[in-house]
Amino acid sequence: MTTLIALVALAIYLAFYFIYGRVIRDKLLKSKEAPEAPSKRLSDGVDYVPTSKYVLFGHHFASIAGAGPITGPAMAVAWGWLPGLLWIWLGNIFLGAIHDYLALAASVRYDGRSVQFVAQDLIGKKAGKTFGWFTLFLCILVVAAFGDIVAGQFAADGRVFWAFVFFCVAAVIAGFAMYRSKLGLGWGSLIGLVLIIVAFWLGDMLPVKWSKDIYFLIIFVYIVLASTLPVNLLLQPRDYLSSFFLYFGLIVGGIAALISVAPLNSIPAFTTFSAKLIGPAGALQPSPFWPTVPLIIACGALSGFHALVASGTSSKQLKEEKDALFVGYGAMLVEGFLSTLVIIAIAGFGAAALGDKLMSTAAIPRFVQSFAMMVTTNLPFLPMSFMTLFAAVWVSTFALTTLDTTNRLGRYLVQEMALPLKEKNPGAFKFFSNKWVASIVIAFIGIFLARSGGYTVLWPAFSGANQLLASVVMLTVAVWVKKKLNPKYVASVMIPAVFLWVTVTAALIWYEIVIIPVFFVDMAKTLSVITGAVVGLITLFMLVLNFIMISSFLKNWKVNAQAA
Repeated sequence: MTTLIALVALAIYLAFYFIYGRVIRDKLLKSKEAPEAPSKRLSDGVDYVPTSKYVLFGHHFASIAGAGPITGPAMAVAWGWLPGLLWIWLGNIFLGAIHDYLALAASVRYDGRSVQFVAQDLIGKKAGKTFGWFTLFLCILVVAAFGDIVAGQFAADGRVFWAFVFFCVAAVIAGFAMYRSKLGLGWGSLIGLVLIIVAFWLGDMLPVKWSKDIYFLIIFVYIVLASTLPVNLLLQPRDYLSSFFLYFGLIVGGIAALISVAPLNSIPAFTTFSAKLIGPAGALQPSPFWPTVPLIIACGALSGFHALVASGTSSKQLKEEKDALFVGYGAMLVEGFLSTLVIIAIAGFGAAALGDKLMSTAAIPRFVQSFAMMVTTNLPFLPMSFMTLFAAVWVSTFALTTLDTTNRLGRYLVQEMALPLKEKNPGAFKFFSNKWVASIVIAFIGIFLARSGGYTVLWPAFSGANQLLASVVMLTVAVWVKKKLNPKYVASVMIPAVFLWVTVTAALIWYEIVIIPVFFVDMAKTLSVITGAVVGLITLFMLVLNFIMISSFLKNWKVNAQAA
């Protein structure tokens, strides 16, 4: 059964990449005829840096993935393995991949500017300002949710922290070899791979057990530094080397899934339409598959955050527009395959790894143990202790990559939103446009929310805001396709965009009515109630902004329809 599912997934993704993806590139975007990329025209050595598509793929994938394609599917098995798998496949090919590709291409055509700027140009100034606040809140929720995940991983396994620290050192050394010496990409990559092995060995030799609060402080300092330093000093080479984690994980996981004869009997194919899935303080709340599935499965199927990465960092590094197919479209399909492996590992090997504790174990440990069991069962030359360390470092590395990329994007937003103060209040403008101040603002609020607890309320809030942004981005690129490209392709973007917007809007309304009140009752006597209050207000505000945004979109669409 695992073999069949892995083969079907590979067939779907390869077919859509080589057929549908190329149609978008050659017929809709006509990327081979596009002007010179902004990475070359606006090269500044800090943000605009022409980059090999293979290096950029590593940065882009590590930034968009984080722990999302692992955490969501690992939680969604509460509905059974089949509903989550179908949402991953259908959402990935009809929503996520198109969303990521067109968001990246649109940003490239707009000189590497943010999707906020694109929305303002296409839908109107009010939409642009609304989009800015929308995105800022999403960045805060991303830092909060993933900050909590990373701190939890560091605290749970003392080997993971030092393995990651030495990995960052390896990235700086490899980056120097690739960009500032005559060794180039090939030798720099080889040096990086050797140093990754050393990092794992040192992490395994030097386990440390600190409190979660210490890790929150370390994460705060790290993401401020990583999001402020030049992109090719730490962030880009670290993300590039992180891609080798992906390749190794996908290769050994894919081979294990393909050769395994294990049935998917650790969990049923389908449990119930309304599974007990979302809930604070361990008190799970019955959650209907529709419309709440996008609150759980985010990145593996689709993610609005990907548009922020695409237009925030990747579009400024894309050497040629035609590379956007490989970087944007390809990375999203690979992410879908990763989520497929998560479902296979838990459904096929979860019971062997965790026994009766499978469904009571948190999402990340559930994946780590199940994935390690799947690989070592089918590839016995890989020891269980190494595979559990690898899986844990893999998750924390990708989550930290999302954290520092998000903080960099948040910095751009704070600086951009400070522009109106330039003439009215020069002092305030100078303060908030400072890159260190802007970075600290996002990091502090996000880590504070993570520190105050309430992961179970943070994740669905992040995912809901994330998917709501994705629907808005898809509506924006639908206008772009209609106005600037080819109107005959509008339906392929507009139909899934409308379906997504209705689904996520309904899910967030459900979340505000059902989950937030339960959270307050259960957590009223703890610091976590602060998280519930802040997240509830942010989600409510984002819903209001969402309706303002959709109003601007409808007015703009109507005007263009009448003009046509």
